Amino acid sequence: MDFDALTPELVLLAVEQAFDLRLDGTITPYPSYINRVYGVRTDEGEELIVKFYRPDRWSDEAIADEHQFVLDCSAADVPVVAPIGDEDGDTLHELELDEASYLYALYPRMGGRNFDAERDEDWHRLGVLVARCHLAGRIRQAQSRVICHPRQVAHSYVDFIDRTGVLHPEVAPRFIDLCHSIIDKTAPLFDGIGTIRIHGDCHRGNILDRLDTGLLVIDFDDMMNGPAVQDLWLLLPDYAHLCRRELLLLIDGYEEFLPFDRREVRLIEALRFIRMIYFLAWQTQQRDDRAFLEHFPGWGSKAFWEREIEDLSLQYTMIDEYPDPLNDDSADGFPAR
Repeated sequence: MDFDALTPELVLLAVEQAFDLRLDGTITPYPSYINRVYGVRTDEGEELIVKFYRPDRWSDEAIADEHQFVLDCSAADVPVVAPIGDEDGDTLHELELDEASYLYALYPRMGGRNFDAERDEDWHRLGVLVARCHLAGRIRQAQSRVICHPRQVAHSYVDFIDRTGVLHPEVAPRFIDLCHSIIDKTAPLFDGIGTIRIHGDCHRGNILDRLDTGLLVIDFDDMMNGPAVQDLWLLLPDYAHLCRRELLLLIDGYEEFLPFDRREVRLIEALRFIRMIYFLAWQTQQRDDRAFLEHFPGWGSKAFWEREIEDLSLQYTMIDEYPDPLNDDSADGFPAR
């Protein structure tokens, strides 16, 4: 099921009815591969964002976990964009049509510019921000969200890709065998590592700089239960062993609020593998969207999967060569604690 039945008129009507608002008819679509996101405006000029979740991607309970995490962050004064509740406090609503139904949520519009970390204090600042999110993340678990572990997440993604039949038959066995080899190799690294609610997709594109109020964390759509380092390594500009200084500065800022288990840095290349497989699974799920092949020409061909196997083989090597990206104590002159 896609978004074909979702018209601008229905978007406006859904928001007005659920939140008892009067909108001025303005509707602005925002780019989003997965969900559908629109800007709307009330008669009083208040600008809002409505997000329609892709059908069948998340359960009601999984979206409720996302909203609860963001609300917990907001209650702890972490700068996030929290969903707006209706008169009963409900933040998730459903638009039911004859041919489809869509879950949706409403948010205040909060703009900002991309934050480019250039100075040591910028990296330290990012580490502080992640730790503040994780303080809120420790309050409770997300019962309906995945646990970021190779045997759970990566295995399910590989199985999904295999079941859909998108793999070219000449390369499918190599792809599946390689993925299972990486899963078997990396899974023991996670033994004894704790998990908390984390953002899960905490790259620099999801951190905005609001010049008047500071940094803002956005887009908790892929939140999960996982190791803290997942929300740190995605901020790095390169492989961790090539930017040890930045990683240590992130950790130093993080440890102003929370202790950081240094064993987690050994997970970074395994987590990169999980993200690679996640992206392939996401592409597999989106492959029938009309606009998908415009952005991913040649996706699913034999040559495409051969390139993916090459990339995964390289990642297997990276896991072997850089088991601990902080094993060089000099770290560009910045000492580890």
